[in-house]
Amino acid sequence: MAHTTESSGENWLQRFRKVRRKRIKRHGKIFIRGLANFIGRQSKVEDAPIVDSKHFPFLQSFTGNWEQILAEVKEILKHREHIPVFQDVSPDQMRISKGTNWRTFILFGFGEKLPKNSKQAPFTTRLLEVVPNLQTAWFSILGPGYHIPAHRGVTKGILRAHLGLIIPKDAEKCRMRVGDTINVWRPGEIFVFDDTYEHEVWNDTPDERVILLFDFDRPMRFWGRVLNKTFVRLLKLTAYYQEPKKNMLTFEERFEAATRRANENLEKFSDTD
Repeated sequence: MAHTTESSGENWLQRFRKVRRKRIKRHGKIFIRGLANFIGRQSKVEDAPIVDSKHFPFLQSFTGNWEQILAEVKEILKHREHIPVFQDVSPDQMRISKGTNWRTFILFGFGEKLPKNSKQAPFTTRLLEVVPNLQTAWFSILGPGYHIPAHRGVTKGILRAHLGLIIPKDAEKCRMRVGDTINVWRPGEIFVFDDTYEHEVWNDTPDERVILLFDFDRPMRFWGRVLNKTFVRLLKLTAYYQEPKKNMLTFEERFEAATRRANENLEKFSDTD
């Protein structure tokens, strides 16, 4: 009887948390829409789906060194099965990330470096460390034939960059829509966009697509910066941040352990030759 009562209590608590989370999301969306309008007026760059890369000179270090970044991600991809799928890191992404079609190897999350993952890509990490007000960065690995449904980001105070690394041969069939604009990735090319505009992705090819994705603060006037920093601090108190943070650390440990075992096995094999 005690066990039944305890289980009922846990089920009630889970239901309460789900309801509370839905309410927070609903009211949060209303607040975010108002915040976006204000930040759009505070922006020092165009408030548009695609933002001209000329505003961000630091991006040149990525396009100029993209082959070294590519070399690092190719090493990481040798252990592809140990790279987590997006929805396992962030449960809030379950609507847009299904199965094992979208994997993410995270180097920075919410402004914090993941030291063990970063050791797997030291050159890329050094480039990212000089990005002003970097928020997140990861290798985004999209499987063949997958469609990421239309969705929107959380805050206009952050801009997102995509650097093409491994792009399907039929590149025109691997594309992203941001607002009414269609973008095609090219190896070594980068573009910046505002992910609060509706966007979606299609990979209508039999090949994998790999990019480096990273977020940084939008250049804004004083009050825009203040409000955005306050919003991000509050966001870090919610499950939207806390769950991925915990999961990122778990998967970081698992990936390091998997690569260590693989290297040890390779050394053992070499010693027997």
